[in-house]
Amino acid sequence: MRSVIQRVKRAKVMVGDRVTGEIGAGLCVLVGVTHGDGAADVEKMARKIAQLKLLRGPDGSDDAGARVCAEESGSPVLLVSQFTLYADVRKGRKPSWSNAAGADVAEPIFNELVLAVRNYGVPVETGEFGAMMDVELVNDGPFTVLFET
Repeated sequence: MRSVIQRVKRAKVMVGDRVTGEIGAGLCVLVGVTHGDGAADVEKMARKIAQLKLLRGPDGSDDAGARVCAEESGSPVLLVSQFTLYADVRKGRKPSWSNAAGADVAEPIFNELVLAVRNYGVPVETGEFGAMMDVELVNDGPFTVLFET
């Protein structure tokens, strides 16, 4: 499982003219699922999303010692499934998607991740699995980290 975790001032996902998920200050996380991902990967990813100290402190400070995690602050997370995180572009000009798990595998794992992050007491919004989505965000910092289980 692979993720791009972004600290945001706000973020929103739309499918057509319908908003499927929207948050204020918090984390926008793009999530890719690969073959062989399972329950251990879900728990490891959920814990990292909930407990990684990326968010500004209660006073708005961005000092490393003042930062808090989503679990501590109750800040929301917008989770967006993104199979393209497993694109292989090392050869040629066309990406290969063979490292991305198919929807039959990836969707249940993504849904488990949503529940696992919520189990940390973190409010979670989502995109719509498999849909063509417009993702809008204002990155705070910018502050973006990559994580892979």
